[in-house]
Amino acid sequence: MSGLCLLSGALGAFLPAGSFTLAWLHSIEQVRWEEDWRIVAAGPAYVLQLDAARVHGSAAGMEPPPGARLRDGVWHYTADDLRVDTLDLAHSPYTAGYELCIDGHCRALSEYLTGIGSGPATIRLRGCEGPGD
Repeated sequence: MSGLCLLSGALGAFLPAGSFTLAWLHSIEQVRWEEDWRIVAAGPAYVLQLDAARVHGSAAGMEPPPGARLRDGVWHYTADDLRVDTLDLAHSPYTAGYELCIDGHCRALSEYLTGIGSGPATIRLRGCEGPGD
């Protein structure tokens, strides 16, 4: 079974999900940004594909891209086949952490990595095979 692997130093977690939403607040403007990602097979490995995103307003460094549509105060847009092997995210005591939403249930990303603490770290997300596969 494929899913999402979370890694930070020696810590790791596997989440059996084919898609997820990554959400966060702009550190200064406190504007929420949400990205919908899907885990896609790419030969023997997996990649993360950005399907759509939403920006709940605009702020410094968070302008919606060309083609975005404003609906009910939220900018919506789709990605043009953006695929990446990994997402590297900063975990910092100075900003609100990322949220990871699976099947509509959201939790702080750091909650999946018990022991990560409050200090600075990098959390890597990538598609992977589950334990025992």
